[in-house]
Amino acid sequence: MVTHDVVLIPGDGIGPAISTAATRVLAAAGAPVSFAEHHAGLLALEANKDVLPTATLDAIRATRVALKGPCTTPVGTGFKSVNVQLRQALDLYAAVRPVRSLAGVPTRFEGVDLVVFRENTEGLYSGVENEITEGVVTSLKVCTERASTRIAHAAFTYARERGRKKVTVFHKANIMKLTDGQFIRCAKAVRDASYTDIAYEELIIDAACMRLVQDPTRFDVLLMENLYGDVVSDLCAGLVGGLGVVPGANIGTETAVFEAVHGSAPDIAGKGIANPMALLMSSVMMLNHLAETRHDPACATAATAIKTAYDRALADGAKTADLGGTLRTDAWADAVIARLP
Repeated sequence: MVTHDVVLIPGDGIGPAISTAATRVLAAAGAPVSFAEHHAGLLALEANKDVLPTATLDAIRATRVALKGPCTTPVGTGFKSVNVQLRQALDLYAAVRPVRSLAGVPTRFEGVDLVVFRENTEGLYSGVENEITEGVVTSLKVCTERASTRIAHAAFTYARERGRKKVTVFHKANIMKLTDGQFIRCAKAVRDASYTDIAYEELIIDAACMRLVQDPTRFDVLLMENLYGDVVSDLCAGLVGGLGVVPGANIGTETAVFEAVHGSAPDIAGKGIANPMALLMSSVMMLNHLAETRHDPACATAATAIKTAYDRALADGAKTADLGGTLRTDAWADAVIARLP
């Protein structure tokens, strides 16, 4: 059996605990991966005086795949987000977040099954900010035709390959006529040129968010720029139980980083109660990515086994405290392992 080298970034706060739980499940399922641990975030800062060491980036470039726990980002001061730096350094232009209803996780909605595609390298998250004079600061929103076109291709390709029926673009082009205007023009041009088999619609984002919380089942694949994607993907997570049950992937042409999209939760770090499910779900996305890009059916087999096992665990009531259960982090991983075929 071929073994695929993967960089593991445990992250901060609860990151090491959920990383350990997730990798235990992967090992038990016989996933053909070998992890090499590297650091980013506060742990890296303490050791290297750099929140994103060159050695970590070089390791990801070498393996082309990484699994990442949550990293702390200071609010309003301090260092630039590790996540933003990572995406920009490796040109991880597509943030992909599937959101689906889960048995055993009751919410106000049933039958939610959508995927958010977020352009990951531009927009207001480009980090181009300036202080014009005391008390006056500006932030520049960047939108290029190249980035808008390639994220549209990614969303439509995903929809076609997975049997999805519709792509909806969220925008604010009625106000931001140049930036968001270009984004929707590129999306429509891509669709009209190559993907006429996929239904297409455009919605102004404020109205779109209202429709999401009225009836999320009317949506399929959502496509949007960076800031909107950040906000809307968290909103969508709330429809199915929160960030603890939603995976995330950051895909580039050469590399891919799969991560838990929730925070590092320092307030519960070390207490053994963190939910590792989001990172495990991201691990399944990683295995499917390896199956597709490395043409390795063993990865797909392991991914299916793990997904089936955690679905069964949830349906059987095996849940951590954030989902209303009583299981600790390690015990939840044990519950999933016990349901592996």
